[in-house]
Amino acid sequence: MKHAYIPALAFCFLMGCTSSLANGQTSIEDFGCALATADSEMLEQSREDGFASQQTDSDARDFASCLGHPNPFLRDKIGYEGLTAALRAGGVSEGTRRDLIAELSGNLSVTEDDGFLAPFSALGLSELVRTDRIEPFLTPEERVEIANTTTAYLAGVSDYRAFSDQEGWRHGVAHGADVAMQLALNPNVETSPLEGLKQAVTDQITNRSGYAFRHGEPERLARPIYFMATREAFEPEVWTAWFERLADPAPLSNWGDAYQSEVELARLHNLKAFARVLYINASLSENEALQPVSDGALNMLKVLP
Repeated sequence: MKHAYIPALAFCFLMGCTSSLANGQTSIEDFGCALATADSEMLEQSREDGFASQQTDSDARDFASCLGHPNPFLRDKIGYEGLTAALRAGGVSEGTRRDLIAELSGNLSVTEDDGFLAPFSALGLSELVRTDRIEPFLTPEERVEIANTTTAYLAGVSDYRAFSDQEGWRHGVAHGADVAMQLALNPNVETSPLEGLKQAVTDQITNRSGYAFRHGEPERLARPIYFMATREAFEPEVWTAWFERLADPAPLSNWGDAYQSEVELARLHNLKAFARVLYINASLSENEALQPVSDGALNMLKVLP
């Protein structure tokens, strides 16, 4: 399958969508996972073979059914990696992809204590959206609906659990940003829904939750912004104003006050990390469309203490 060309400097943005844990014991409960009772050694062998014999519509549905499973082996190595392999092989029909987009989009609004279903549905959705970028099949209205659903999810993520040795990944912010990135990369997604996605990134990177990102979230949030800029989706003055708003210390009178507040220190940390990754990648690029992002990020870093 041919892949869209991505500049080498931007390629670092696209690697490492998720990490996996070693094979664990399959849970007695299936949690809706069609493969929960399958032999784990057989599943691991299939994975080592690149899921070469599991790339049909039925297989894609089975893999997707495991995205909410609490066992990281079933959820990540089998559910996500299997779905990705089936989709990238090109054998999953448009009808099944539409059904899975609807199903996984609906899962983004599900809240449960374990907190696996929504973020891994977002990760699976990013792969489904990617297929439309590689070979368009969705209508403009469907793309807008997906973008609006993604905007609501990404802006609303408040479960910041990322990775644990026992439970594996959740990483809701990063996975939501992955869907936004695929939409930003797609030339058939118009500017209006991108504005919503840009605002969702803003909401996360400026939020006052008191959580300092430490699992690569600023890098993942920067990706859709980077690719929106390469598409020249917004005029340079829009980017200038956006970076100025990000650097605004309000509700603080000045950024020096952040050093007296855990919440504001976390916000400052997240903003600086976000600005750094955008500045480094945009400033090293030869794409003139990225100059407003390079300038804006640098000015932001000059403002932030």
